[in-house]
Amino acid sequence: VLPGIALAVLLGFSGIIGAALGAAVMIGGVSLITRRSRLSSDTAIGLLFVGMLALGVVIVSRSSSFSGDLTRILFGELLGIGWNDILLQLIATIIIGIIAFIFARPFLLLAFDPEQAQVAGFRSGLYHNIMLFMIAATIIISFQTVGTLLVFGLLIAPAGAGALIDRRISSMMAWAVVFGSLSMYIGLLLSYHFNLAAGASVILVATLIFFTVFFIQNLKSRHAPQEAEMPHG
Repeated sequence: VLPGIALAVLLGFSGIIGAALGAAVMIGGVSLITRRSRLSSDTAIGLLFVGMLALGVVIVSRSSSFSGDLTRILFGELLGIGWNDILLQLIATIIIGIIAFIFARPFLLLAFDPEQAQVAGFRSGLYHNIMLFMIAATIIISFQTVGTLLVFGLLIAPAGAGALIDRRISSMMAWAVVFGSLSMYIGLLLSYHFNLAAGASVILVATLIFFTVFFIQNLKSRHAPQEAEMPHG
């Protein structure tokens, strides 16, 4: 979303509109690469992420008075949000939650096997695009508070930690909510007491929680075979 935001700010438009246009270009690029080549969506997202980020920095570099705005766009203003921002995020959360609930079955099938979703009667391409739009909407709404870079940490780290604990989608989502809330609370607490950057502290805590869960799960998996091999008296 960075190039869209940069162009919007330079041309005097709303950053939200610019972010939406940038996200639309990103979604279109990911869909084009995955459909017209053998590359996975992960490769397409990684390539376009770097390319769009570089394009945004190039656009920003054309303006000498953009450095402060660039920092705000990339890392957000977590301690400067108001009630209107919170209300906007609440509305977006409700809408995205309703969409996820209504399309839970096709999303679940799509996550495991797009062909299976197609066999079950769901248009995998359509639901794939809906999922991308949901992710894009989350980033667009969140960039003002957490920033376009740090929001990826909150999207990935809590969900990744939840996936390490349980294999059921519902449990993964529940754990992700718990870990995300803990990351936000502990990160802001550390930021307040030690005068640290708020957004970066939250993401750092989320990452530390992920690796803590990762090492605990690995220790459990190592001890489980040993206990199974022990003779019983």
